[in-house]
Amino acid sequence: MSAFDTAVVDRIIEKHGDGGGTLIGILTDIQKECSYLPREALLRVSERLEIPFSQVFSVSTFYKIFSLSPRGKHSLKVCLGTACHVKGAGLILDRLRRDLGVAEGETTKDGNFTLETVRCVGCCSIAPVLMVDETAHGRLKQEELSGVLLRYGKAGAKAKPAGKPRTRPRAGGRR
Repeated sequence: MSAFDTAVVDRIIEKHGDGGGTLIGILTDIQKECSYLPREALLRVSERLEIPFSQVFSVSTFYKIFSLSPRGKHSLKVCLGTACHVKGAGLILDRLRRDLGVAEGETTKDGNFTLETVRCVGCCSIAPVLMVDETAHGRLKQEELSGVLLRYGKAGAKAKPAGKPRTRPRAGGRR
C-alpha cells in the first residue's frame, strides 16, 4: 500500500466491533493487512475507538509481535537458544546477514524477508533451527539456506541454489 487507506482500519474495526477490549485483535489484523502498523492506522484506531493515541501506541510498542516499520512478506527467525547456539546457529545467522544484505530487525530491499533472532523456538532436538513464518527448518547447514530461501521466493543476493548434499566416508574409508 503506498498511500494509507483509512477504510482498511474502518473495515477491521467493524469486524471486531468498537469495544476497546479488542485493541490487540484490531492491531493484529491491521498488521496482517499492511505488514506493519502505520502511524496513520494507529491514529485512526485511536479516533474510532475513542481512546488516547498514547494508549494505542503503548500497546503497539509493548508487544514484540507488532512492528512500526514495514516487515517482509516472510519472517526469518534464527533461534539462538542454547542447543541451537551450540549446533551453529551463529553461522546460520552470519550467512543470512551476508546473503540477504540485512541485519537483525531489517527487511530486504525487495520486501520479501525480515530477519530476526529469537531465544528459543522449542525445537531443540532439531537444532539449529530457522523459522520461516510458522515453519521450522531444522538441522540446517549454511549451504542449505539458499534452498530454503528459494522455497519462499528468493535465493538471496549472493547465495546459490543448494546442490545435492555431500556425504563423507566414515572412519576407515567405508560408507
